[in-house]
Amino acid sequence: MKRQITVGTVKIGGGAPISIQSMTNTDTRDVEATCAQIRALEAAGCEIIRLGIPDEAAALAVREIKKQAAVPLVADIHFSYRLALLCLEGGIDKIRINPGNIGSMEKVRYVADAAKERGVPIRIGVNGGSMQKDILEKYGSPCAQALVESALAHASLLEQCGFYDIALSLKSSSVPEMIRAYELADKACDYPLHLGVTEAGTYHMGLIKSAVGIGSLLAHGIGDTIRVSLTDDPVEEVFAARDLLKALGIRKEGAEIISCPTCGRCRIDLIRMAKEVEERTKEIRQSVKLAVMGCAVNGPGEAREADLGIAGGDGEALLFKKGEILYKVPQEKAVDALLDELKNWLVEKGQA
Repeated sequence: MKRQITVGTVKIGGGAPISIQSMTNTDTRDVEATCAQIRALEAAGCEIIRLGIPDEAAALAVREIKKQAAVPLVADIHFSYRLALLCLEGGIDKIRINPGNIGSMEKVRYVADAAKERGVPIRIGVNGGSMQKDILEKYGSPCAQALVESALAHASLLEQCGFYDIALSLKSSSVPEMIRAYELADKACDYPLHLGVTEAGTYHMGLIKSAVGIGSLLAHGIGDTIRVSLTDDPVEEVFAARDLLKALGIRKEGAEIISCPTCGRCRIDLIRMAKEVEERTKEIRQSVKLAVMGCAVNGPGEAREADLGIAGGDGEALLFKKGEILYKVPQEKAVDALLDELKNWLVEKGQA
């Protein structure tokens, strides 16, 4: 079991639940816009949010942003120990930094001591673009072994300062290399691991790469916190992470939509209906399983494990609950009827 660190109110490692992270893409110096995005991410289910800190103005904005944020915040720092110190003074909950990139050992100690004094952990984030030159030359490419050696070398600098509240990330845009790097790191140290595929791409491919990379590691018990990186609205990263954890059975929160592929028996607009149900239930946090099935053959019987569902007929749909048919509705009213029943179901469960 990994050692445990605490980020604000969220624990990582040591058997704590897998936490969901994302990152704002607003200008951190714009406090109003950044806080608005933090609220949107929180509403979607994000539990730890990272802020880019490119300069002193962004670091100074942390204090005001922290006053308005209800979730723990992480400062993403590159090269400047002074920015790290300013963010710590502003009340940041975690620092993301590579100690080897911020200068002398004296500067590393300044950051380590300030973080230790405030009980703030540090994430060492390594990827193919942040490798030490000697390690890159040794291996010839940012391979899995190089990523691990780089991360542990950075960690050793903090260890020399008596600092051990560390998390590691070893991200690669190559899914096989990313998986291998985390497998090696899992055996090499007891620091909690932050999983992610870097530069994963746009929504479609980024989701596939993240599901394969993050999902395969979590399925084998590796990983303590995750970020699904997408070239998209950060809120979509959070929904994707929630769905990934749900698919693995790690979390139960939210609506799980099961739906069948269309076939020649289908006489309703199943694709549109399934997408509409998925979209209109995205923000539900209660655990519920909903089915959207194309015909009565694969409907109430095959999806009897669903709490509620609809199954297509000829221009109409059967609405069912735990496999038992409730009533028929016209196709155009099927989704609304399902969501009305969902509201009633939540009231029955005392979750509305």
